[in-house]
Amino acid sequence: MTSNSCLCRFSDNATARPKISVSARIFVAACLALFGTCATTLTAAEPVGQKSVTIAEMKIEPVLPDDDAGAVVLRGKDDRRQLEVTATMRDGRLIDYTRDVAWKVEPAELAHVDATGLIIPQKNGEGVIAVKTSLGVEVKRPLKVTGMDVDKPINFKLQVTPVFTKLGCNGGGCHGKASGQNGFRLSLLGFYPSDDYEFLVMESRGRRLFPAAPEESLLLTKGAGIVPHGGGSPLGVDSDEYRLLYRWIAQGMPYGSDDDPVVTKITCYPDQRIMGVDVSQQIAVIATYSDGHTEDVTRMALYEANESEMAEVSETGLVTTGQLTGEVSIMARYQSQVATFRASIPLGADTSRLPPEKNLIDKAVFNNLRKLGIPASEMSDDAMFLRRVYIDITGSLPTILLA
Repeated sequence: MTSNSCLCRFSDNATARPKISVSARIFVAACLALFGTCATTLTAAEPVGQKSVTIAEMKIEPVLPDDDAGAVVLRGKDDRRQLEVTATMRDGRLIDYTRDVAWKVEPAELAHVDATGLIIPQKNGEGVIAVKTSLGVEVKRPLKVTGMDVDKPINFKLQVTPVFTKLGCNGGGCHGKASGQNGFRLSLLGFYPSDDYEFLVMESRGRRLFPAAPEESLLLTKGAGIVPHGGGSPLGVDSDEYRLLYRWIAQGMPYGSDDDPVVTKITCYPDQRIMGVDVSQQIAVIATYSDGHTEDVTRMALYEANESEMAEVSETGLVTTGQLTGEVSIMARYQSQVATFRASIPLGADTSRLPPEKNLIDKAVFNNLRKLGIPASEMSDDAMFLRRVYIDITGSLPTILLA
């Protein structure tokens, strides 16, 4: 049916208007209220996906202090960035859309970005990163790739040691224990990288590493499970970690300098979020070095939830809440630095009947109760209050006589 015929159906010409039952009139009125006239529906289909009725704003994050005028900057072959898409809904909520959008780099040969938002540089140049929701809401951010033609020496302390920590090689149950494992030892959690370098490069007559043929090095063949290894095969041949270790060996196993910048802190982006049950939030972990520059270490950090029943976190930094409400913290650890992400999962109960605030403590507590949707307990009477004080002071229940 064309828009003209649809409009003629409801012409103001009384002689041409057919008889319509009351139920039909109600149905038509409801349709018009929801969708407008037929002509409007046909012409409004295109912009619906461009301006969402639920999303007020969408951003590609995080924006780091050393990004170039807001552009995502990738510096060199080993640089990686975990990007996130945050949608600000029209009711003010912040929702993670990272895995609910289609990612695209223009031009495509500049970098590769996967469905999780991890972007890897491929060629020097400038372009844009574009994301689009299933309804067509789209946002772009500039992209700049540099240093792809420079083969920078890989730093053992800053780049190789974190690989051993991520894969669990220097843990207490593996080569990190005091006696090592099967003749090879590492310092626990990589706290003494100079010792690790000596164990790996100098011991056993250097048979663990072969710069002339890196792929034949025991470090790679055992880690990848090509030769028998009691610790399994945590090092995938097609992984970034394997390629990094391969290049380090091929470069002659450089250690680095004592003047090299060191990690002074790590930060989780975002550092907190209000979430619902059974939803996910991608976090990015950014390391700040002593010279001021930052690096994304999301895929190298280790994660742990303080309440695993409330939320789980993957090795890539994806936080997924469960069915319980309350507050849960995710600890991210990289080298000797620690940062946290805090998720608040509201109960959603009515908090309009909170008692009046009488001091700063009340204000802080009540604000948190409102955020979590938890109503305050009823006011206690004198007997209940004295019972609680007695228990707090003595650590025991009051006797019948005292009660």
